[in-house]
Amino acid sequence: MQGNTRTFLLMAAMTALLMGMGWLIGGSGGAILALVVAGVGNVWAWWNSDKAVLRQHGAMPVTEAEAPDLVRMVRQLAERAGLPMPAVYVLATEQPNAFATGRNPENSAVAVTQGLLRILTRDELAGVIAHELAHIRHRDTLTMTVTATMAGAIAMLGNMMLFTGNRDRPGGALGGILAMILAPLAAMLVQMAVSRSREYVADRSGAEICGNPMALASALAKIANAAGRTVNIPAERNPASASMFIINPLGALRMDKLFSTHPSTQERIDLLARMQVAPVARSSVPPVRRG
Repeated sequence: MQGNTRTFLLMAAMTALLMGMGWLIGGSGGAILALVVAGVGNVWAWWNSDKAVLRQHGAMPVTEAEAPDLVRMVRQLAERAGLPMPAVYVLATEQPNAFATGRNPENSAVAVTQGLLRILTRDELAGVIAHELAHIRHRDTLTMTVTATMAGAIAMLGNMMLFTGNRDRPGGALGGILAMILAPLAAMLVQMAVSRSREYVADRSGAEICGNPMALASALAKIANAAGRTVNIPAERNPASASMFIINPLGALRMDKLFSTHPSTQERIDLLARMQVAPVARSSVPPVRRG
């Protein structure tokens, strides 16, 4: 509940920033127009975001005939989470990572990398998949799509202010310059704060779904260690999707910790270590064959 409240407040702040930028450009009419444009953009993103991000990362769908153990594991954990079966995809990258996408639980997908399947144990993999299913259950994929779209709209309005250069607009020339610089930066920070907030919630819910918080903690440690040494080329080409992954996929080439889309891995591990839930039954999660 606390995480949901924080997310609502952060998204309200994003909306206020967007309308403020519109007001600086065109007064009250500009504020309303900015909100309408963002709404249209969000509808488009809501309907198409899953297809776009899967295509950007070269994700390949797999069936139970092609990856029986993986698909069975996803199905079992989805049933435990009270979710419909999502589509399952594999990414052809050696960086261990995973993400979920989709506009709602009925139209969702879980994607894992080849590197993830290679380095994790059965229980660790179950923890990662449960984490992604938690994002689907809480509709985090929709939340992050909306915040990303609004952040993009704010940046676009900042560029418009740069080229219009109207001294008579609300706030004057100085106010316009400050808004042009600070508003997109603030929007980016809000977007990242939303992402960090949702990761903590998904860790807790994912640990409850799989029944083994320390398996998820162990997986996070392995992924974070390997992700920093392995380049994820599709993610580097599409950095806006970084917040969707369980661990920041840009760590191999970027050192911008201030603007990280994810909370500290050690903090996440410490929180999982303090959770008290029943361990997952060893026979309940089928093994996943490597290779």
